Amino acid sequence: MATVVKTSPFEGQKPGTSGLRKRVVVFQQPHYTENFIQAIFTAMPAPGPQGATIVVGGDGRYYVKDVVQKIISIGAANGIARFIIGKDGILSTPAASAVIRTRKADGGIILTASHNPGGPENDFGIKYNTRNGGPAAESVTDAMYQATLSMTEYKTIAGFSEADLSAVGKQQFDGYTVEIVDPVEDYVQLIKSIFDFALIKRFRSENPQFTLLFDALNGVTGPYGQRIFVEELGFPASSLDQCTPLEDFGGSHPDPNLTYAHKLVERVAKERVSLGAASDGDGDRNMVLSHDWFVTPSDSVALIAHYAADCIPYFKNNNGLRGLARSMPTSCAIDRVAARKGLECFEVPTGWKFFGNLMDAGRLSICGEESFGTGSDHIREKDGIWAIVAWLNIIAHVSQTVPNTTVRSLMLDFFSIYGRNYFTRYDYEEVDAVGAGKMMDRLRGLGADILGKSFGGFIVSKLDDFEYTDPIDGSVSIKQGVRVVFADSSRIIFRLSGTGSQGATIRIYIEKYDSKQCDQDAQVALKPLVDAALCISKLEEYTGRKEPTVIT
Repeated sequence: MATVVKTSPFEGQKPGTSGLRKRVVVFQQPHYTENFIQAIFTAMPAPGPQGATIVVGGDGRYYVKDVVQKIISIGAANGIARFIIGKDGILSTPAASAVIRTRKADGGIILTASHNPGGPENDFGIKYNTRNGGPAAESVTDAMYQATLSMTEYKTIAGFSEADLSAVGKQQFDGYTVEIVDPVEDYVQLIKSIFDFALIKRFRSENPQFTLLFDALNGVTGPYGQRIFVEELGFPASSLDQCTPLEDFGGSHPDPNLTYAHKLVERVAKERVSLGAASDGDGDRNMVLSHDWFVTPSDSVALIAHYAADCIPYFKNNNGLRGLARSMPTSCAIDRVAARKGLECFEVPTGWKFFGNLMDAGRLSICGEESFGTGSDHIREKDGIWAIVAWLNIIAHVSQTVPNTTVRSLMLDFFSIYGRNYFTRYDYEEVDAVGAGKMMDRLRGLGADILGKSFGGFIVSKLDDFEYTDPIDGSVSIKQGVRVVFADSSRIIFRLSGTGSQGATIRIYIEKYDSKQCDQDAQVALKPLVDAALCISKLEEYTGRKEPTVIT
């Protein structure tokens, strides 16, 4: 029987680009988590929670299992009839999207702070996905936020009995059902239907010198890597590292970049690994590299788009690609692929939800973000494992006609066709939010004053604050990042990130196109623009930071 618990609003429960993220101790405050869960059900799109089915799972971080039980109690009290939950509360974000779609659920709640650290002293997060399997649109998250501002009570089940999250199968309760599912199975079957597993397995057997090293960073994708790379594709178990999901990710930062995935980077170089790859805490991000090449996420999605219709069955057998897209800060490499192939190419704000409308309208097949997110319309989330298997599929395909194909040779061949969009990102994490805000306000106010000025030989031709009108529903997103564009098409972008749990994260994105010199070190090629970015922004003056936290 449902009962009502009196409460009062908490400040700061506005979801960011990927849900609500805070320190665990914040979520553990009495009523804090319950308020936000109630807000999700209050704002749940029509027909609402009554009689609905929702998917629940998370990345295995500390506090997931506790919050799963809260979701069951509050959800059932609000009328949810069926809960589909990953065993032990685990579901990667891509797998959750897949389960929502394949089982025709009405939505899902994903418990993750993505690539942020886990454990009692670190981060937790709650994200709501709608019935298309993708992150809730801004209209929904705005409604959730409004509900938190006026929250005076939430519903829960009186005398609630916890579900057994460890046992696969159905559990019947008074008025609702809890179904515990294998977190890997639905997703693996989907991935096998997309890629040419037979080709990859044949390539692996014919090229025993080709080595794979996948590092799950002790995040949720460990079991997925075991099943796909070892059991399905036949790579040796030694191809996996840090593939046991841990509540604190082994004390590390589960973010697949050159800084936080340093163990993988070092092993790939030392062992001369053919294809190194990592995924993040919840499995939606990826990094690809080899012993002699680091693939930027911008280049990765562009290369996958270049080859997809030729060798990936999901596209090859379904009339090719319908369109391509990238987040605004992502390099323009994929734009060049779209132009060559005669496809639409969309530039959207950061946040995977902006791709969903385009996919649902049948206008988008492959998309990506420079923040190590790559994916397609098979689900409505970015998908780390998908991107890694795509690289294996492409390498196996090209190797049929070009023996000894490598990551490096693929990228150099790509550059010979399209030229190279040199790209880097500087992250300044947990800076003072007030100083960061003042810096952004000053940049927005530069206006025409900066036009025509030269910085290291680069002449400013445009400055704006990116604004996006969704071509499908007409919704408008403003203040999505300050863009400084130079006469030669080089770009510097300044943006505050919404994925941190405290303080502010300033991201600076720097890009330069070169059609001739395509084999330079990116940091060397971009050094003059990096200096220009620091000069234009006066970042050190506003934040006190002399060095970035992470360089990608």
